[in-house]
Amino acid sequence: MSAVQGRPKQVRTAARQGEGAPASDDGVIRYQAQHQPAALTALPGWEHLNQARTALYDLGLIGAYPDGVGYGNLSLRGAGNTFVITGSGTGGLRELTLTHYCSVEDFNAERNWVCSRGPVSASSESMTHGAIYQAKPAAQCVMHVHSRSLFDMLLQQGAAHTPADVPYGTPAMAQAVAQLVQAQPELPALFAMAGHDEGVVAYGADITSTLALLVNTFKRSQQA
Repeated sequence: MSAVQGRPKQVRTAARQGEGAPASDDGVIRYQAQHQPAALTALPGWEHLNQARTALYDLGLIGAYPDGVGYGNLSLRGAGNTFVITGSGTGGLRELTLTHYCSVEDFNAERNWVCSRGPVSASSESMTHGAIYQAKPAAQCVMHVHSRSLFDMLLQQGAAHTPADVPYGTPAMAQAVAQLVQAQPELPALFAMAGHDEGVVAYGADITSTLALLVNTFKRSQQA
């Protein structure tokens, strides 16, 4: 997969937390993180996922706001409901290595708890990714991006979205996402996170089809 050339500049109304440490828009930690520093072994398909992330970065769908706060993250299912996800604080980097990923070994939305292992700590959206894998056994990858045009188009068209009063990185968001995913029978699929400005999530049975849905829908939003 070749990287898309010419990373466009996106105009945003304000800097927001979306990919960094497990915190909400008001800076309050939303879940308890238990992390074990360790080396990771690459899952089959990890390199493909990493290439997809670079392509999304080049489109401006992953990156960092002017204040340095990153946004966007990708994950790949492992055994059961475990998954490898881009780590905290990696949004502003164009190219990642395995040292920028971690493995989420367990999570519990009701207990507000995430357990991870790897060179870096887990993204603030880990619980949302886990909710998708738990609710949709056929889902193998999840891609969370930020885009003003795509976010606005989806909401204007009445596409699937989480409630506007549910903030990201919370157990309430994980529960809302699980309910929404269970109501979306087809894969790949995407939805807007109405309570997480510019946040859009795509998920599917494989990396190629999930990336294609996300990129093609984004390109349509640019033409609207």
